[in-house]
Amino acid sequence: MLVAERYEKIVQLVNERGSIRVSELSELCQVTEETIRRDLDRLESEGRLRRSHGGAVSIKEQQPEIPYFEREVTNAEEKKRIAQEAVKRIQPNDRVLLDASSTAWYMASYLPDIPLTVLTNSIKVATELSSKEKIIVISTGGQLARRSLSYVGPLAERSLDAYHVDKLFLSCKGVHLERGISESNELQALVKKKMIDIADQVVLLADSSKFGVRAFTQVAELAEVDAIISDQRLGRDTVAQLQERGFSVTTV
Repeated sequence: MLVAERYEKIVQLVNERGSIRVSELSELCQVTEETIRRDLDRLESEGRLRRSHGGAVSIKEQQPEIPYFEREVTNAEEKKRIAQEAVKRIQPNDRVLLDASSTAWYMASYLPDIPLTVLTNSIKVATELSSKEKIIVISTGGQLARRSLSYVGPLAERSLDAYHVDKLFLSCKGVHLERGISESNELQALVKKKMIDIADQVVLLADSSKFGVRAFTQVAELAEVDAIISDQRLGRDTVAQLQERGFSVTTV
């Protein structure tokens, strides 16, 4: 296979799958992983794909994120109640991971100034916690996603690899019994997958509007979630189905 042909095959595979790992590309193209990494660097420089930690992500069909100021006011009262309930689950000296959702930002605003370590990829969350002297705040760094004021990309993913947390609080664009947790943006999904990997306990913060929704890219199976906090508009049938599957569901 000529180099140009390999480039085309790689781009085709990435676009077909949405994302793919270096090891898979190495097997499919029958070249070393080091060769694939160089190919991906070249293709990223040409704007044909985007590198991720351990692989590549398609730049086709990426859905733009909703700007933060819009998410902040959408279902705001429900998100505030969910955040207040979530804060009750945090104990002194916990190591906590907060994503870049507006609900996580509300959590940061409600957190008491107690000894905690909080890891986040959110500029808003880090800024909110900066005035609380007893809380150690660690930011992932990475590529700035301006609409969500969050850090994503390979650097954000690699930085998460360095940590282990007791509790992760995250939100998403969609929650589906079969599809699981999903996001509208591949880069956000990859960061959240990594967050789940490093957490002992995963608490999903999702208002009722997100249930039954299947967004563009999957983050994780629902089985990877330990507890769900939603609002009282979540249908009884949905709550019952979740509880039948062994999930702890709290509605506020």
